[in-house]
Amino acid sequence: MVQSINTKVDLTIDATAFTGLTDYGKIMIGDKGFEFYNDRDARKFIQIPWDEVDQVIASVMFKGRWIPRYAIKTKKNGTFTFASKKPKMVLRAMRNYVDPAHMVQSLGMGDVLKRSVKSIFNKKSKNK
Repeated sequence: MVQSINTKVDLTIDATAFTGLTDYGKIMIGDKGFEFYNDRDARKFIQIPWDEVDQVIASVMFKGRWIPRYAIKTKKNGTFTFASKKPKMVLRAMRNYVDPAHMVQSLGMGDVLKRSVKSIFNKKSKNK
């Protein structure tokens, strides 16, 4: 069994980790870090200490009424994407340990399209 990095647990909730294949398990948020444990395979786990977290990125839809998924961007190991039963409760628990300035919204579909169109026109003007 895997040893937890937390000494005190604030929240435990069912969740899904999007790591190549979809993994179902539980998220534990505690005083030392963020942890995900797979329900079926004990060897599949993710442990992220709070000092390793660079940003928490939330995908917000319908003006904050629905948060389908959120991602944790680390300083060294990339980005991990998760979805859970009550994402607002998870993000509020993370806010106690991560600076609220490092918790951001992801770009919406309109913003992504707007950036791509701008980049196409900028490339054309630079080539002339």
